[in-house]
Amino acid sequence: MTLTTLVLGGRAGAREAAIVAALTPGLATVVILEGLSDGNSALAELAPDPAGPSVLRIAPGCLCCSGKLVLRVNLNRILRRPPARLFISLADSRHVQELRLWLSEPPYLDLLSLGDDLNVAAAQD
Repeated sequence: MTLTTLVLGGRAGAREAAIVAALTPGLATVVILEGLSDGNSALAELAPDPAGPSVLRIAPGCLCCSGKLVLRVNLNRILRRPPARLFISLADSRHVQELRLWLSEPPYLDLLSLGDDLNVAAAQD
């Protein structure tokens, strides 16, 4: 099962920095980022490493609503060779409960282990 963390709150740069801080070296990791970078991408600044995280960016739009199909296609591709760790960074967390519910249903129920959310706003306080 792939340990999955939803990353919420703050600006894109802050969410990406929180993901970098949570990375485990040598652990196969995929990062899905919703929306555009704000120009402060900590993930882009990582030293090139074939064992480093794979980063996918999905166009802005709620991953629970308008972006659900795009997320589903990307998840299905990723899970053909499941990574140990998956981060999904949300530009807008209004529908995070619906997204968690969707990720808890088949087929993802048997493929993903949903961990605690990484709340950037709470970490900055």
